[in-house]
Amino acid sequence: MRLALVYVGVIASVLAVLWAMQRKLMYFPDPRVPAPSAVGLVRAESVTFPTADGLELGGWFVAAEGQGPRATVVVFNGNAGNRAYRAPLADALRRQGFAVFLFDYRGYGGNPGAPSEAGLATDSRAARAYLVSRPDVDASRLVYFGESLGSAAAVRLATEHAPAVLVLRSPFASMADVGRYHYPFLPVRLLLRDRFASIDFIGRIQAPLLVIAGGRDQIVPVDQSRRLYAAAVSPKELVVLPGADHNDYELLAGDEMLRAIARFLERHLRAPVIG
Repeated sequence: MRLALVYVGVIASVLAVLWAMQRKLMYFPDPRVPAPSAVGLVRAESVTFPTADGLELGGWFVAAEGQGPRATVVVFNGNAGNRAYRAPLADALRRQGFAVFLFDYRGYGGNPGAPSEAGLATDSRAARAYLVSRPDVDASRLVYFGESLGSAAAVRLATEHAPAVLVLRSPFASMADVGRYHYPFLPVRLLLRDRFASIDFIGRIQAPLLVIAGGRDQIVPVDQSRRLYAAAVSPKELVVLPGADHNDYELLAGDEMLRAIARFLERHLRAPVIG
């Protein structure tokens, strides 16, 4: 009996530590943001914008190449790094004629605060509010691009403010599903504080949806992206890059992914407003 009590106590202690430390295992921010020009974004404008709970967040607005943007793409980052890591994507989209907004969540890129599910939702609302306040942004032609963890932030925002198009790269059904895949020996569903249950929201979204997944993704397996896709309403399209893993260049700014995005946006973006 005494041995059993010791065993239970050890397990309880381990679970308590995991409960307390789980956000450090989920979010990997890099506070060091270089100048936009240092990562190839010579036309990026450094901006700040407020959140509803009093934080000031940083971002880059990247102007489109050519005469006026076809649309504005707001990028919802994954769980690691900062906005500078997404510079190749922004540059590629810029050259295709899209304006791009890169921003960092709280706790990322030198921003104040600490990330959480509720915090990322607040930050996403603030990013959209900033964009639609700009005279050079057509609010009816906003495209949400959610990457990995950012796919959940984009899905949640899309239920409140529908985009013209929703693009999700390596999305998952819920963080519980991801956790169970990586830690099958833990009671993940009981421990999780930030659940990011996109599967509960995706069916409410009426915007055209493009899902892009890597066939060899070892962080978010393609089956999880397929499950979320299956729960979404049409119009929708699924593109699987068979040889791509989660952090491969093909899923950052690869030609096949960019062509898929360009084709989908060409089909589903309405004509721009004139005057």
